[in-house]
Amino acid sequence: MGRRILVALLIAAASGLWCWYLLHHFTQGGADFQWAMHAAARALSGASPYDTPLEQYPITAALFAIPFVGLKPEVAAGLFFGISSGLLALGLTRHGYTRLLVFLAYPYWAAMLTAQWSPLIMASAFFPILLPATMAKPQVGLPVAATHFSRRGLVACAAWLLLSIALAPRWPWLWFHQLGYYQHFIPLLIFPGQLLILALWRYRTRDSWLLFITAAMPQRWFFDSLILWLIPKSRREILFASVLSWGAGVWRWFHAPSSFREVGLWAVCWIYLPILAVLLARMDPSKSARA
Repeated sequence: MGRRILVALLIAAASGLWCWYLLHHFTQGGADFQWAMHAAARALSGASPYDTPLEQYPITAALFAIPFVGLKPEVAAGLFFGISSGLLALGLTRHGYTRLLVFLAYPYWAAMLTAQWSPLIMASAFFPILLPATMAKPQVGLPVAATHFSRRGLVACAAWLLLSIALAPRWPWLWFHQLGYYQHFIPLLIFPGQLLILALWRYRTRDSWLLFITAAMPQRWFFDSLILWLIPKSRREILFASVLSWGAGVWRWFHAPSSFREVGLWAVCWIYLPILAVLLARMDPSKSARA
């Protein structure tokens, strides 16, 4: 356990520092995490968190940002991403160190560039007490919550929801009206994303439902699909999916997408279909039993 903690701390420090450097170098401030900080600061002052259409996070996300209010945005975002990565590393090493190869996947690095929530949401699959993280970004968190729920996790989520209402009683209603501003794609609706229905061929396994539900959720960018790396378990599976995922990264490097539908097409081709191949090629469905 001591070695696992040390590895997790090293990954937390390295990822947090690199995230901070990228945000500082490209003058992004707190990037995506800054919106949770914005909502937290306004809620704490008694003002409406939803003073702009760009604020699309629920107050359940703002609660995570409260400890960081008052810090420089890029410092806060770096700390948040580093802590998230460290917790994810601690969970991934529960049965050995092979699954640390998950950090090679392009969606993780896409998440780092904008201080995203997907590493923390992915980490919640290993620690029930972290399950409220799935409520911070519900369209990404729902597949994890639906496939990794537990009594302790549900209690933690209920307590988190009550705390958010105590902080801002009207937030669910106000947030609901912000949803129309969310630009997105749904992988299952973008050809050839319909092939993802084949995930249900393994309907008895948790991994099949994780892939199917994720494919049915509205998403905006490649970082939202990081949670799919809960599915590959072996070195071969993780490397196969991770290497192919960089097809989306290389494409993005040389090409500015004209629409979110185009982003969805490349996510389906380079991320979702390889994960589907991993799932269907698995000879022993019992591998899906582990988080």
